[in-house]
Amino acid sequence: MADGEAVSAVERAGPPADFWAPGSHILWRYRQNGGARIHIARPVTVVRDDPELLAVWLAPGTECVLPVLADGTPVHQEPLESRYTKPRTVRRGRWFGTGVLKLARPGEPWSVWLFWEPGWRFKNWYVNLEEPLTRWAGGVDSEDHFLDLSVQPDRSWHWRDEDEFAQAQRDGLMSPELAGRVRRAGRAAVEAVRAWGPPFSDGWQDWRPDPSWPVPSLPTDWDRTPARVSS
Repeated sequence: MADGEAVSAVERAGPPADFWAPGSHILWRYRQNGGARIHIARPVTVVRDDPELLAVWLAPGTECVLPVLADGTPVHQEPLESRYTKPRTVRRGRWFGTGVLKLARPGEPWSVWLFWEPGWRFKNWYVNLEEPLTRWAGGVDSEDHFLDLSVQPDRSWHWRDEDEFAQAQRDGLMSPELAGRVRRAGRAAVEAVRAWGPPFSDGWQDWRPDPSWPVPSLPTDWDRTPARVSS
């Protein structure tokens, strides 16, 4: 870092052993499947952080990093058969539409995301199956596992992205052992939905962000390798 250069947001976030105070800005990142490179980075605002739960807010208009094909094609516009085999790169973009509240409990192999329609009409919960989050000084890292659940306000649910989950296995991005572990995690998530315990029963759909919170900035070192990580 050059003399006088501003300390980045990830440097200001504090050591990974600490809990982040509400209003802190951190990064929520995902590694590419089958590799170590960070290909998704989203600056978020901490809502709550304690031994039971990390809750963060992804605000509309936030500048993020997302994966695209090497020619710039958005990933989900590519046919499924070649979606995971064509070369990729990353680009910066904005999170448009309504914001997302993300909830993660330590050691759990999924996070729960809440979506709203314009005007704060609650839309649904989304259970994102993933590696348990690892904490570092500037945020949290994970790896997405393709398979997901959508949970409606009436507590009904359905699987999402089963086709992507199957294709990832065919393309060698998931071993049979990992796929089996993800399926077991998915079944455990379904049981959590059926039991309607935390976080579904905690009333997060009525939460609203502090209007004084600024939209976090994407730091220049969004892809830095953490000096140390913890769960």
